[in-house]
Amino acid sequence: MAASAKNDRVGTVETRGIEPVPDSERHGHAGQMFWTWFAANISLLGLPLGATLVAFRGLDIWQAVLVAVLGSFGSFALVGALSIAGQKGGAPALTLSRAVFGQRGNAGPTLITWLSRVGWETITTTTAAYALLALLGVAFGVARNTPLTVVCLLVFIACTLLISGLGHATIMWINKWATVLFGVLNLVVMGFLVATVDWSEVLAAPAGPTSGVIAGIGFIAAGTGIGWANAGADYARYLPRSVPGGRLISASAFGAGIPLVLLISLGSLLTAGDPALATASDPVAAINAMLPSWMAVPYLIAAFGGLLMSNHLSTYSAGLTMITLGLKVPRAAAVLVDVVLMFLGGIYFMLIAGNFYGPFSTFLTLLAVPISAWIGVIAVDTLRGRTYDAASLMNTGRTSRYWYTGGFHLPAVLSWVAAIVAGLLFTRAATGTDDVWFSGPLAGSWFGANGLGWAISMAVGSAGYGVFGRNRPVTAVTTPALEEAVR
Repeated sequence: MAASAKNDRVGTVETRGIEPVPDSERHGHAGQMFWTWFAANISLLGLPLGATLVAFRGLDIWQAVLVAVLGSFGSFALVGALSIAGQKGGAPALTLSRAVFGQRGNAGPTLITWLSRVGWETITTTTAAYALLALLGVAFGVARNTPLTVVCLLVFIACTLLISGLGHATIMWINKWATVLFGVLNLVVMGFLVATVDWSEVLAAPAGPTSGVIAGIGFIAAGTGIGWANAGADYARYLPRSVPGGRLISASAFGAGIPLVLLISLGSLLTAGDPALATASDPVAAINAMLPSWMAVPYLIAAFGGLLMSNHLSTYSAGLTMITLGLKVPRAAAVLVDVVLMFLGGIYFMLIAGNFYGPFSTFLTLLAVPISAWIGVIAVDTLRGRTYDAASLMNTGRTSRYWYTGGFHLPAVLSWVAAIVAGLLFTRAATGTDDVWFSGPLAGSWFGANGLGWAISMAVGSAGYGVFGRNRPVTAVTTPALEEAVR
């Protein structure tokens, strides 16, 4: 445990990068996954998800609650299931993916994952900076200006860098106590929001069609757990192999499901009487407008904190993903590169191209299709009980067991590509009715109209790899010499 304490201790910089964690350095318990995913989903910005269920899906409050339960608990159960690979292999998700796609074949999924991570982090950073600007305006009467905007960006980025730069142990500790702090603030704010609900409108709303419920489940899953499925292993990799996989699944599902169901249900309640929340371009300001003026400060603090909890997790994973791509720097340096890109993106959004936010979000949404295809392939591989050769994960040359055919494991790579094509057939990416970026030939079908191209992609990826990827899992090597080699 001495080595473990050195590499993964609260308040010190984690020195381990993507190298698999040897059994001698494993520690922790499944409950850490509960706090991790609770913290990631504690932001009040989950309210617009519920607003959409009522305003655009036509559901009543009872249907919206059912959809929230199935979509959030179900999608994070998948996150927990895929994190079992991290516990078994002791490495980040995209590093373990080398065993499935091959050393070269893994580059595509890894690059897309990194682009998606940095993109959404930039949007989160921008939103948090706006929240901080609003907080300064309410608390101190400070008017927004360019220098102050830059300072607000830097404050949020510095907080992100501090937590994600220190690494795994600090993140686990912060997640638990921040959940308590911001959870209490959120409950207070939510109590005041409930007081604004028009109950007569809520109870009079008619039920929506069954098809709307099914589409709503897919919408909530896509907006919550699916986006984190390629990061679960990053936080489970220090856990001992003796931790039951079922506990990882339940801890992840309940950790995320509890706050999400509360937030999504409240968003649905609020929108039953007033659909403005569902169409708000700035959800932070829209929610703030519903509260008494004196509640603005605790609300904006809660919003800022919730965004930070999500962002430091994503930034930590993005740093590991960047190293998997081939960046030869320490993990903390990779995080620094990531936050510099976030800062530049935030400057561009807030000070240069104010109309770029919508198109950029549309592009990132389009990336959900190849990410879902990856999830489909990896899910099948995880179900088969693969074990991992730690040395071969780190050996990116021809002598690696994961070199396969020219660096590509063709069953996985071809299944992934086919799944992307299938998903795009049902996908439409647009910033408005007159600004359509991409529209697949089947985008007008029920699946396409309900934004389920990602689900088609996941299903095809699973089916393709399930049929053509019937290779024997590689047996892990756990000799003392190997443990020393991967440190």
